Amino acid sequence: MSLENLTRNYHEILENLGENPQREGLTGTPLRAAKAMQFLCHGYQQSLEEIVNGALFESDNDEMVIVKDIELYSLCEHHLLPFIGKAHVAYIPTGKVIGLSKVARIVDMFARRLQIQENLTRQIAEALQSVTNAKGVAVVIEAKHMCMMMRGVEKQNSSMHSSVMLGAFRDSVNTRQEFLQLIRN
Repeated sequence: MSLENLTRNYHEILENLGENPQREGLTGTPLRAAKAMQFLCHGYQQSLEEIVNGALFESDNDEMVIVKDIELYSLCEHHLLPFIGKAHVAYIPTGKVIGLSKVARIVDMFARRLQIQENLTRQIAEALQSVTNAKGVAVVIEAKHMCMMMRGVEKQNSSMHSSVMLGAFRDSVNTRQEFLQLIRN
């Protein structure tokens, strides 16, 4: 992701909108916007191995582990507008647990890419499953989408909920219900 190319592209966007990128309020905007886009999409520069960094620990725990209310910020791949929400992530360990912060970092790595919420939910679940070899993984994301709020249908109070259930969460109604009840509290 070349900062120089992104800056030049934002300069052209401003011109194509009928703005003067040289006017006082916009003189540094192309560079600032390019830096912001690099930050908002830094998940492309990360890998699952780098994020986890060996933070798997032996454990006899075979009960559900839940990390609730992980805030997330992403960009809709259709309009490049933000969607903002929270993820609830659970897994059932099989001899190893993952460092707590790593769950949030996995959410961020995938959220910091151009996304649709449905794919983001699946990517988080599959990544956690592949790293932990858990009996099951569950991910629920609740988010508000600026593409629904700022343009188009302009529905200010709408939110989207998506879920992916793998392994025991998919196979067992009781396990799935326990997870869903715990994230509601």
